[in-house]
Amino acid sequence: MRGFVQLAFDLFGAAEPEPPLQAPVAPPSAPAVSVGTDHALPLAEVFQPGTWHHPRANRLVRLRGCEVGYEFLRGKRRTIGLSVGTDGLSVRAPRWSTLGDVEAVLQEKAGWVLDKLAEARERAERQASSRIRWADGAELPLLGEAARLVLDPAHGFSGRGGAFDAATRTLSIGLPRHASESQIRDAAQAWLMRHARAVFTQRLDLFAPRLGVQWAKLSLSNADTRWGSASADGRIRLNWRLIHLSMDMIDYVVVHELSHLHHMDHSPRFWDVVASVMPDHAERRRALKDAALPFTEG
Repeated sequence: MRGFVQLAFDLFGAAEPEPPLQAPVAPPSAPAVSVGTDHALPLAEVFQPGTWHHPRANRLVRLRGCEVGYEFLRGKRRTIGLSVGTDGLSVRAPRWSTLGDVEAVLQEKAGWVLDKLAEARERAERQASSRIRWADGAELPLLGEAARLVLDPAHGFSGRGGAFDAATRTLSIGLPRHASESQIRDAAQAWLMRHARAVFTQRLDLFAPRLGVQWAKLSLSNADTRWGSASADGRIRLNWRLIHLSMDMIDYVVVHELSHLHHMDHSPRFWDVVASVMPDHAERRRALKDAALPFTEG
């Protein structure tokens, strides 16, 4: 029986960390690492001008005049690895590497780190500015275009909770107009998840035969950092929030994950499979990387 293998596709370009650098061969003793507080910082504090602070930052470094607070972890690995995600910079190092080794890598890769942090800041600001106001008449993105949310207490929509009119771009939800913001958000997101499952299933069924694969099961995720993942046994997980984006981007993620059923890696052979049904996959990948999902918390 094949062993369990899974590949994940990250949100916001997090699937492309800086390639890890080789740490020194000899394992010198490592000094103790100071550990900071483990609490979430306000967005304004995380992204102060000239500073970047990971919410779980436990070390500080100055890179080209900028103060960077980063999450530092040690583990069973052979290299020092850097990754920048929505929270900021994370550094993972072998247990035996010195803090001097880590500092040297950070200084060498300062340009890359600061560029990625700046991209994360811009994305966070765009996301914050697109916050959905969960109320009657609110606008939200659906399949890449604006849709208007309407509370319609007269209908239960046959147990579906809502209905979408493509002609008027109206999403009607069966709630009274005095419903709270959290009630509206929960009802709208429940409908969006059901719609996402239907759309994703249709796209999986469309592309699987073209790629010569069979998928076994679709699960929806609400991950903050993953667009999707694929397992060697045919299980596919897709982030339901993709339903906010255009069909071109949804199709790219679907094809990406289905292609992993041929190759559970990102080798040239994998990308050849993707290109066989989607020659413009690089353009779609860039668009997905730049996409800003709406801030949906109530």
